[in-house]
Amino acid sequence: MPLKRASQFFEWQAAGGIVVCAAGAMALILANSGLGPLYARLLDLPVAIQLSHLVIAKPLVLWVNDGLMAIFFLQVGLELKREALQGALSRPSNAALPALAAIGGMAGPALLYLAVTAGSQGAARGWAIPTATDIAFSLGVLALLGERVPPSLKTFLLALAIIDDLGAIIIIAAFYTGHLSTVALGVAAIGVIALVILNLSGISRLTPYMLIGLCLWVSVLKSGIHATLAGVIVGLAIPLDAAGVSPLRRLEHTLHPWVAFGVLPVFAFANAGITLVDIGLKDLADPIQIGIGLGLLVGKQCGVLVTVWSVARLGLAALPEGASWRQMHGVALLTGIGFTMSLFIGTLAFPADGYNPDVRLAVLLGSLISGIAGFLVLRGARRFQS
Repeated sequence: MPLKRASQFFEWQAAGGIVVCAAGAMALILANSGLGPLYARLLDLPVAIQLSHLVIAKPLVLWVNDGLMAIFFLQVGLELKREALQGALSRPSNAALPALAAIGGMAGPALLYLAVTAGSQGAARGWAIPTATDIAFSLGVLALLGERVPPSLKTFLLALAIIDDLGAIIIIAAFYTGHLSTVALGVAAIGVIALVILNLSGISRLTPYMLIGLCLWVSVLKSGIHATLAGVIVGLAIPLDAAGVSPLRRLEHTLHPWVAFGVLPVFAFANAGITLVDIGLKDLADPIQIGIGLGLLVGKQCGVLVTVWSVARLGLAALPEGASWRQMHGVALLTGIGFTMSLFIGTLAFPADGYNPDVRLAVLLGSLISGIAGFLVLRGARRFQS
């Protein structure tokens, strides 16, 4: 019986979000307890891998952010390709509303953040932090609501979140890339060509893709572009159908539990441990923190709602079948759950010693309030349906 219950828990859609939340809470507790110094030393633990003249040496936290998160972005690439070819994004009529809503949901918080932080030196680098949506958490909240939310609205949020992640990938590549190494970029280009050749040849075995993907990750890491982009490239290269099987679906199915219950919880544990001892109201009133918090809570929902209302008003698309405007408002609030994606972009916007822990607190507060507000709006929406 305990094994059956455990199996049912891990199959529950909301389980991944709960585990990630627990990992983040554990990090907060450790960072603010007597074990705080030990937690900090663990994250700073130097880890190095050397193969002849090739050396990769980083503290443990960066292995998590650059390495483990590449696996998460591999899954994102797989989901993007599947949804674009056979899923919610395969038909332009179905993809139009979530695609436009995702664009509005990224523009709204970015503009609000820049307005709030105008004049603050160095703050502009953080404009992308509140633009992200955490797929696991947002869909996890919907799973908690069960049949209160129509299936069409769940599909809408999934499509929006996936397009949102695509936007995050583009933002990372365009705005958070350091000094480039032409040699490493050349090696990466060869890796991409090799993946394309495998795809066009109809190779269904995953091993060649993974081996080339590992080489691609190393070369992208050394190039100055963020290494997680290698995961997306590999995901997009894997065939959806080849030789009567689906390598993409097989890998996506295999990766899902590892990402949901391994990669993302470890990332949350490594990045959510904020020391609250020296943080006061004055710190939270900093424009950067206000911009992130308001961007997630206000900018995301306004960007999504205004875009959806405009599209519906112009007759370009209708609300998802069976959904009310109040339910759409609740989903728009859920897009403000940035959590893991916002924390990740925060490590790029304010890296290393310059990464202000208050930024992480703003992400956590903005995401938490957005999630609770969205849950309450959706929970009470049925009473307001006609």
